[in-house]
Amino acid sequence: MLESFFKLKENHTNVKTEVVAGLTTFMTMAYILAVNPSILSASGMDANAILMATAIASFIGCFCMALLANYPFALAPGLGLNAYFAYTVVGQMGYSWQFALLAVFVEGLIFIVLSLTNVREAIFNAIPLQLKKGVSVGIGLFVAFLGLQNAKLVVDSTTLVTIVDFTENFHTVGIGALLAVIGLLLISILHVKHVKGSILIGILVTWLLGIVCQLTGIYQVDAANGFYSLIPSWSSFDITSIRLTFGQCFNLSDTEFNLIDFIVIISAFLFVDLFDTLGTLIGVANKADMLDKDGKLPRIKQALLADALATSAGAILGTSTTTTFVESSSGVAEGGRTGLASIVTGLLFLVSIIFAPVFTTIPSFATAPALIFVGFLMISAVVQINFNDPTESIPAYLCLTCMPLTYSISEGISIGVISYVVINLFCGNRKKITPLMYVLAILFVLKYIFL
Repeated sequence: MLESFFKLKENHTNVKTEVVAGLTTFMTMAYILAVNPSILSASGMDANAILMATAIASFIGCFCMALLANYPFALAPGLGLNAYFAYTVVGQMGYSWQFALLAVFVEGLIFIVLSLTNVREAIFNAIPLQLKKGVSVGIGLFVAFLGLQNAKLVVDSTTLVTIVDFTENFHTVGIGALLAVIGLLLISILHVKHVKGSILIGILVTWLLGIVCQLTGIYQVDAANGFYSLIPSWSSFDITSIRLTFGQCFNLSDTEFNLIDFIVIISAFLFVDLFDTLGTLIGVANKADMLDKDGKLPRIKQALLADALATSAGAILGTSTTTTFVESSSGVAEGGRTGLASIVTGLLFLVSIIFAPVFTTIPSFATAPALIFVGFLMISAVVQINFNDPTESIPAYLCLTCMPLTYSISEGISIGVISYVVINLFCGNRKKITPLMYVLAILFVLKYIFL
């Protein structure tokens, strides 16, 4: 049944490979179960309810992606958008979290309409192939940078970033960074030796080494500064807490809001979610060799629809925008090619409701090596960029450079699209620019002016 539904042989994969891929993706995404409640609870929402909503929304999103599009792309509430939700909409603008959830819900409905009317698909297809290659490389750099930060190998400094001082705070920051380096080398060696599941093995071994370090006193717990016990422990969890956020996006009885503010908030959610999702789909699909000769992704409409449905469902449950995760690339790197991998990831998110304390024990320095290594796998697309044509390669270069440096996939796409249109327009290549690229460039410019 699995073979006929997911077309495993046609996609050159098997059940074991898909299961490992789905598990690997989950392991690299599990941090969202701890991070999302931490961020959204700043808005006054119940942390347990947010964790429940996060897990269920991720489950729904993964299943929608698997059943509608048959792709190994996993979904969960996105970072960045949750911070905008909690710190800007609620914190700075003073609106209730119920109001913010309504904005997310409406955003999802708009995306459903755009997905069904081919608008989002048209945007995806309008982006030139060389620029898509740049997006893929940029996401690889972004993922690697994210991993370096999660491992605390790269830290703040007067020059914005620098390498960590391993000797300072060795029993917390230093040992975690060192273990991340060991994990990265382990994954690299296993990959070179063609060991299946090398990324997953690297995550688990790094975690186990961390436990050994804690038991021997090398790693020391410092909860006040974010260094928690690495040893899983069972704790009670109120499974009924979801009632505190479920359906609250429609509870605006005590909320007064400005229509202009509402439109601006929805627009911000729309822009970031749209181009983060498109960028992620381009990058991960390119790495999985799923794009056709014209740079188009088959069943893109279904993939975007799954993303939109998950966003509205997540808002009803009580979480910020649910979107396709770039960490899906870790599963793709393990050979995931079908929706079966997404099914596995989704089921693990559902199970995590019960075992949340265990899953959230996996430290960021254990999953960071996987992200850094996936960056290496994705950056290989740089050799496919035609550097002999500056009108194609310069926008791709600006796109791939700006993604990690601005810490935003959508910003990289924005700069790539604007530069592509301007450079080709003034260099006599107007015929290369599709009408939709003009529209996108203008919208991006307006975004920088008004949002």
